[in-house]
Amino acid sequence: MTRLSKDTFVPSRRSFLIGSVGGGLMMAFAPAINALEVVSGGVAKQLSDKLFSPTVWFEIDINGQILVNIARAEMGQHVGTAIALIVADELGADWDKIEIKHVDTDPKWGYMVTGGSWSVFQTYVPMSQAGAAGRTALIDAGAKLLGVNPQDCTAENSMIVAGNQSVSFADIVKNGNIDRIFSAEELAEFKPKSPANRQLISKPSNALDIPAKTNGSAKYGIDVELDNMVYARPVIPPTRYGSVIKSVDDSTAKKVKGYQGYQILKDPSDTVQGWVTVLADSYYGAIKAGNALQVEYDLGETTNVSEQDIIAAGEALVQDKRSGTLVVEEGDVTKVAETAKTALESVYRTSSVLHFTLEPVNAAVEIKDGICHVHCGNQWQSLFLPVVAKAMGMSEDKVIIHQYYLGGGFGRRLMGDYMIPAALTAQAIGKPVKLVFTREDDSRFDCVRSPSVQQMNAYWGDDEQLLGIEHGAAAGWPTLAVAPSSMPEGVDKKGTYDPFAIAGANHWYTLANHRVRAINNPLAQKTFVPGYLRAVGPGWTGWAVESFMDEIAHKQSTDPIDFRLSLLDASGKNAGTSPVSLGGARRLAKVLTDIRERADWGRKLPKNQGLGIAIAAGQERDMPTWGACIAHVEVNPETGAVKVHKLTGLLDCGTVVHPDGALAQTEGSMLWGMSLALFEGTAFEKGQVKDTNLNTYSPLRMNNLPELDISFVQNTEFPTGLGEPGLIAVAPAIANAIFNAVGARVRDLPIRPETVLAAMPS
Repeated sequence: MTRLSKDTFVPSRRSFLIGSVGGGLMMAFAPAINALEVVSGGVAKQLSDKLFSPTVWFEIDINGQILVNIARAEMGQHVGTAIALIVADELGADWDKIEIKHVDTDPKWGYMVTGGSWSVFQTYVPMSQAGAAGRTALIDAGAKLLGVNPQDCTAENSMIVAGNQSVSFADIVKNGNIDRIFSAEELAEFKPKSPANRQLISKPSNALDIPAKTNGSAKYGIDVELDNMVYARPVIPPTRYGSVIKSVDDSTAKKVKGYQGYQILKDPSDTVQGWVTVLADSYYGAIKAGNALQVEYDLGETTNVSEQDIIAAGEALVQDKRSGTLVVEEGDVTKVAETAKTALESVYRTSSVLHFTLEPVNAAVEIKDGICHVHCGNQWQSLFLPVVAKAMGMSEDKVIIHQYYLGGGFGRRLMGDYMIPAALTAQAIGKPVKLVFTREDDSRFDCVRSPSVQQMNAYWGDDEQLLGIEHGAAAGWPTLAVAPSSMPEGVDKKGTYDPFAIAGANHWYTLANHRVRAINNPLAQKTFVPGYLRAVGPGWTGWAVESFMDEIAHKQSTDPIDFRLSLLDASGKNAGTSPVSLGGARRLAKVLTDIRERADWGRKLPKNQGLGIAIAAGQERDMPTWGACIAHVEVNPETGAVKVHKLTGLLDCGTVVHPDGALAQTEGSMLWGMSLALFEGTAFEKGQVKDTNLNTYSPLRMNNLPELDISFVQNTEFPTGLGEPGLIAVAPAIANAIFNAVGARVRDLPIRPETVLAAMPS
């Protein structure tokens, strides 16, 4: 994955084209070298000939309807609405005239990835600049039609207004002839509107994707129907890697109505190894035939690997202080460890976690006129289009991924591995193929959130002052599996690491001596494909960091909030930088101070009840969203069962572009955080996940829902990500509340009743 930097959102050296094309007005970014050339026909010709490479592109038709093309995946987060709001506000548009369209993988859309809570963060500046440039062009054209000075005009509700005169965007498009180029330098002069002048951003607005989702017209990947297509189902091998097919017996499958045979897949990309797909004229037939097919394998080397094997390997790795790659090395932790008067060591573990998206992974593929058309929902098209091309033996320009709504993404669809068997099967039989995974297939082929082991060490001096903390974190790495060339070097320049598997460990607490080691677990890496799951690294690194901070506070007999505040002094690297992390750890301290009051921290509770606090600054340091969670729990002292009465969440994500979407996102992420804390977790047995359906894998159910109190810091700072940060602090807040309720310190996720019972003081 392309590494995010603080400059990612700047549309470097691109100009903006605005031209009247085919009766409408089109607006697009273009490379500056093209935009500034004198081309016959001007801007309109460049736009109509597609001499542009936008990551944003919008157009106004003669009726004043404004179409915003969205290159981000929609999976329930209303991303198109948020991006369109930024454009529409700066443009001065009537929200009722805005439409959105999710686009396919034409190279003109640029690099396509939806993840990391980056969408609004990365598009805020370029979309604002594009809208402002469009507004300027419309004002100039409208002023000419009205016979007034452009300085006397404003744009509002899709009208250019000058005193008591006005002209609509529609009339400008019909009667004006706009031909404008804004250079990269001119674009940079456009600053987002001041908060006082906003008409749409941070105001209540309808999400544009909801009508289609509620009336049934929304089309998901699983809804795709192609002419003359054949249904396929995969037969998943016993191991993700290394299994080789010895024989296939379809004698029983032949008795299934509509059975059309099977294909043994040979994949040049090595994405799917030891795979068979079963073909039928119906989905039901493909399921039955898949169940009936008998496949014999030479097994891969991980066929006997268990969850405990992976955890044991992680425990050995974190105990070896020479292992891993240094991500943080401040002060002299080695010296501190040798001279410390007292020390504290704790080991935290998390289990394997599955995605269980509502829509199981699927893909429909048709090869037509030498072009491989892949129909599915995906989050990272630009990563997997080349993989599809390699598997098919085609050049990349011969593959198109057509985008649909995702019935849940949560990081699973950052992987596009499910496209490969569909494409190979379609190529083998010469017909369109729709490959649909059953829930069990989907689970066994999931890109699992790796089990993890983290060792935390704290050291104190003679004066009982905390000297430093050492943190070693071992797990399988998603980026190593799919984009290893993008992994950065460690601070000691002795190796690379997956930044998404260690984010959150490089926190905003000020410590004179601090060491973080990111450690790959090779056994996990070769047993399955480690995947990105909502919040990725901070979802489990935050578990260790915030639980351990609580342990330290109690060891020092200090209030856990006071202790955290003492370390959030915003000094040195924690001061933050403009515009993204302006204020640094002071903003995190304000969130912590405010939530203490909101949740009435310190109040007396009934016996066996407790409050617990945790904070988070996910996703990355260069895109922090400051957050805190206070959990109110009750523990049954006879069974160890935990009931969460209430979760209070407070987040500072800067400007809240789409308030309704922000609330929905945070509700979902906090509830998933609770689900991961108390319920979700599977285990590997014989190289495969044990739980393959929701009868045994039990996420949070409706009868366990707590009261939610969610609020956002109201400010006008640069907007940062919001899809995932709400999840991070929930699990440690619950664990810390359990300790305050009954004195049980739990260090394994999920938190099982028997673990709580065993940890309770006798």
